[in-house]
Amino acid sequence: MLITDDFLPVPVPESLSATYLVPMAGLPKVSPKTAVAALTGRLAEPVHGLARQMLDSPLMSVDTRPIAEFPELPPDLLTAFGATEEQLARLAAATHLVVVQAEYRPGWPPAHEWAARAVAAAVAESVSGDVVDVFGLQFLDPATALRSLPDEQGRIRLVDWVLVPYSSDTEGLWFTTKGLRRFGLLELQTQGVPDHLTRAWGAVMTGAARRLLRDWTDGLTGEEVPAFVQLPVLATVTGHDIAVAYGNPEQHGATAPVLLRLELDPATDPEADSFLSLRPPAGHPGPDGRYYAAACATLFSGIQPDVRYARSGDAMSRAVATARAALGDARARFVAGQLPAESQLVVKYGLPGDDGPEYVWAGVTSWETPERIVGVSASDAATDQSVRIGSPVVVEATDVVDWAVLDGTGVLEGGWTQAVLDSGEPPTPAR
Repeated sequence: MLITDDFLPVPVPESLSATYLVPMAGLPKVSPKTAVAALTGRLAEPVHGLARQMLDSPLMSVDTRPIAEFPELPPDLLTAFGATEEQLARLAAATHLVVVQAEYRPGWPPAHEWAARAVAAAVAESVSGDVVDVFGLQFLDPATALRSLPDEQGRIRLVDWVLVPYSSDTEGLWFTTKGLRRFGLLELQTQGVPDHLTRAWGAVMTGAARRLLRDWTDGLTGEEVPAFVQLPVLATVTGHDIAVAYGNPEQHGATAPVLLRLELDPATDPEADSFLSLRPPAGHPGPDGRYYAAACATLFSGIQPDVRYARSGDAMSRAVATARAALGDARARFVAGQLPAESQLVVKYGLPGDDGPEYVWAGVTSWETPERIVGVSASDAATDQSVRIGSPVVVEATDVVDWAVLDGTGVLEGGWTQAVLDSGEPPTPAR
């Protein structure tokens, strides 16, 4: 095996397995084969044929057992991963579990996951029940489980298979992926992420997972399963990777790529998991958190920092007026938690300078009173050395000239001044 400073050898497991449960009151109404046959025309190939083939092979087993034979599924963890009260109530009322298990070699396609999820969804649909993904500790209704499977072009949304939970400690936020081990790859982690990057860094992790999973499966295309796959030490993540992972390839912009250094973090406890850590490239000055903030600013560049302008009676003035008129509604939705899931509210405001105001963006973290906005800077200011990426800022609402709602694919709403700048009619600099 060739080992260089440019590649990291990552061990490959000999085989992979998937387990799905279908809780039900009583026994199944139809056989698994009949349930899968009912999906004809609704489930794309090759998944439908793959499910039928694996049902007839020793690679898959489907058993029905009394629920008392199993350890209790932890309701607190199920709730943390999205279980509803109705789903937990159906689980509590269940007398039996249908257990769908499949095994396959590492590589693409992940036949064990696709086939097992398809069969479990078919069985659950036949009894109007639920699917429990044991790996992710998630409830899936049958329709959601079926939608997560590949379409006619073989495409999936990675967010349907890989979660990005996080927790907080004294160093900042600790992000991990949960789902890459389905495909044989070690999970990713990043530590020391600034608190205001909760949504943005989760999207970056998802995009990185998409890029590394592609490199991983490319290394598993031979007839024999290798002992190691060599992954690039410097992983490149782009806005396209993020958009594709979220199932929106048409929404990606031409963002510059971001480099992340891949490090193997082996577990010291035999019962614990090893990770692939994502870090700034070697030699990056300053704390890691500052690099992560800069990476997010690069990847989500639908808005730009450090905008200078001073014009009246033109498109820019109308853009500012539009943003200010809608600012109260934006605050009301932010305070009520009514902004889109996995989105971030940002505001643009002016900093005084010798040559006129410098306009910078900040992520909103708190907005208790209409007059004052508490947030964190999304850029380094040239006119005020205390305003750095990730630094806390307090913004007077009267200084706000624009606002936007962002998610992992770019601007969802707002950003009127940036739209003017992107229109090819740049305003003149302030003097």
